[in-house]
Amino acid sequence: MQTLTANDAKTRFGELLDMAQREPVQVTRRDRVVGVLVSARDYEAMRAFYADRLRQTVQQTAAGARAAGLTEQGLAELLADES
Repeated sequence: MQTLTANDAKTRFGELLDMAQREPVQVTRRDRVVGVLVSARDYEAMRAFYADRLRQTVQQTAAGARAAGLTEQGLAELLADES
């Protein structure tokens, strides 16, 4: 992964965009990473990966709740309980 300072990223923005098409680019300020620029394709792939991971987690949690005997009515009662 390449790294640019925030100032370099600002002055070489076009080059930064080209670099991000090949690999993620870290942007630093005062020797701390403050951002990472990725291509739109990589960003969409990450979004799809995490959405799928969340979907699987929700499905596993729902299956576990059903196996433990939680019903729609029981869930509604739990959510309505304000204590």
